Amino acid sequence: MLQNVKKEEIAPDKRLWIDARNVTQSEIKTLQDEYGLDPDLLMDVIDPDELSRIESWDGYNLAIMRLPVFTPNSDVSYTTTPIGAVIFPEKIITICWTDCEVLRDISENRIKGLTLNDFPAFVIRILSRADIMFLRYLKEINRRTNSIQNELHDEIENAELIQLLNIQKSLTFFTTSLKANQLLLEKIRKTRILVLDSDDQEWLDDVEVDNRQAMEMADSYSQITAGIMDAFSSVISNNMNVVMQKLTVISLVLMIVSAITSFWGMNIRLPFSTGTDWTGLLFITSLCAVSATLAYLVMNFNPFRRLGKRMRRRH
Repeated sequence: MLQNVKKEEIAPDKRLWIDARNVTQSEIKTLQDEYGLDPDLLMDVIDPDELSRIESWDGYNLAIMRLPVFTPNSDVSYTTTPIGAVIFPEKIITICWTDCEVLRDISENRIKGLTLNDFPAFVIRILSRADIMFLRYLKEINRRTNSIQNELHDEIENAELIQLLNIQKSLTFFTTSLKANQLLLEKIRKTRILVLDSDDQEWLDDVEVDNRQAMEMADSYSQITAGIMDAFSSVISNNMNVVMQKLTVISLVLMIVSAITSFWGMNIRLPFSTGTDWTGLLFITSLCAVSATLAYLVMNFNPFRRLGKRMRRRH
């Protein structure tokens, strides 16, 4: 029994769309036996890393596309998934190992003019809806990136940096999938595996334009995110250098104090000290304090830095 497979008639001539989502291994076996699908084809379709392609099989055609997926509770919220469209003369089977908003929009009839009278147009509609979702998710990713950047301006935390890294992963997934879909669109146009009429050709042109726009947007956002991460990495490195500089100054100052106390600690009588008089101890303590203060002032004195600041103020 196919628990996650729906058969829908959205055309007057009884053509079928068989929607198989979240398929299990037993359902894959049932699809193979019931519709005579090749097992290697089914393994390719449910492979999360499968790239887009189109090819002809015995009695049917196969188109594998990459669709965007939003998973709110995941570390990497935005990913992509393959969907296989198996096209028979009287039915089309879409197979996906997970669920996504594109398939929900199609099944809930939220796409205007969607029918099964033309299977090539149905595939192009899926790609068109995928581009719309890619663009929508990219805008959400950009807003999230801006929000994280504002938080990092206040205080640099590891959690925000990890979120930026996950966003970078999402953009990489999007870029790879969009490029694969672009190659698929070009192959649909060149190979003629899917027979397109004039309306389908025009729609295919529009989808290619949207796909290129999404690719350029994903590339731009990826470069921006990488630049933000590099900038904050430089800030962290600079802050670390400042801290190390201060620790070095403190350690050198303490070395002078340690040298003075070590010298009078080698069974040498303290100066100005007789019997139980504390004058020698106070002298050594004062000498350590004065030496440490002078050493600190000398190490922090940088005439060239002050001269540079004055010149910048004048400009």
